[in-house]
Amino acid sequence: MRKRFWIPLALIGAAAVGFFGIAPGYVEGSMNVIDGKPLIKVSDEAEALHKTLTIVDLHSDSLMWNRDINDRASRGHMDLPRLQDGNVALQLFSSVTKTPKGQNYDGNSDETDNITLLTVAQLQPVKTWTSLVERSLYHAAKRDAAISGSGGLLKPVDTAGQIDALMPARQKSPRPIGAMMTIEGLQNLEGKAANLDRLYDAGFRMAGLTHFFDNELGGSMHGLKKGGLTPFGRDIVRRMEAKGMIIDIAHLSHTGVAELLAMAKRPVVSSHGGVQATCKVNRNLTDEEIRGVAKTGGVIGIGYWEGAVCSTDPRAAAKAMKHVRDLVGIAHVALGSDYDGATTVRFDTSQLVQVTQALMDEGLTPQEIRAVMGENALRVIRAGLVPMSEIFVAK
Repeated sequence: MRKRFWIPLALIGAAAVGFFGIAPGYVEGSMNVIDGKPLIKVSDEAEALHKTLTIVDLHSDSLMWNRDINDRASRGHMDLPRLQDGNVALQLFSSVTKTPKGQNYDGNSDETDNITLLTVAQLQPVKTWTSLVERSLYHAAKRDAAISGSGGLLKPVDTAGQIDALMPARQKSPRPIGAMMTIEGLQNLEGKAANLDRLYDAGFRMAGLTHFFDNELGGSMHGLKKGGLTPFGRDIVRRMEAKGMIIDIAHLSHTGVAELLAMAKRPVVSSHGGVQATCKVNRNLTDEEIRGVAKTGGVIGIGYWEGAVCSTDPRAAAKAMKHVRDLVGIAHVALGSDYDGATTVRFDTSQLVQVTQALMDEGLTPQEIRAVMGENALRVIRAGLVPMSEIFVAK
């Protein structure tokens, strides 16, 4: 009798250890891959220039995974030690709250969700199992906990003043790194405008309206209907602009992008992706959309994975950046890695000198490289964090 009782119990225990203890790390390691293909040979000139850059990455999903970003990991693409190795000054961390099963770039419904199982497997607070807004609030708390545990090496960036304090602090060693919160799809509002205030109060300062499926705010590039902005979406855009939350058009349908650019009163960002001129994938921006973002004064973050630049070669990313420069000017080019976002890349954040070298090989000047690697993004972010009320008072 005892044997009959203990064997099933042992099997349940082993299954629990596998599900809660092993599965989350295995899933992350299998989804966030470095492909191991040859890297570009980096010159002494590129190394020297890279050490002097102010680097800003507009998009990483590292907080989605069950690890402390203060510790160097053997999996994934990013953590604090690798940010230091790559000389990153400001990292934007995205909150992913829902993704469809069978996720693809062409058409997804909102009826399924991969993230629910992940929240359970990671033993996140029970309220995150059923609430998208609670998932984002949990990610914000993870950032704040990482900052508290970093020994001063991670700094919150929620205001323009914090950016102004971060830059001179980076003149001393060890250099602190700014951490700013963003949202990948405002389905986490759960249809309630009041939740935008909760997210803002938690530290979120940039958000994309949609992710991989259509939601209450508008159509996704990867949704079923791919429609434009809804009245609720337009209302949220106005609220974000007033509060000092930067609007991100990544993943928004092409119709939605056109409508948003037409109504935008502040600079708009495309945080991570590519351009159709060098990689004809439906999630990438057309030349007309690139011109539209530039007209708002915004920036376009170019990624390093296959779906963004049709390759993992840093030269492909550099060619996309050069196209944006040639079309609308160097002031509108930025980095948007999508690290730890279920992507396969050639290099992790510790090896960002690969991008510096690729840009040099494309003929960009040191001044242009400085702009692309971070100065453009920093300009737009600093201005975008200021609430409209403060702008009017200043004038």
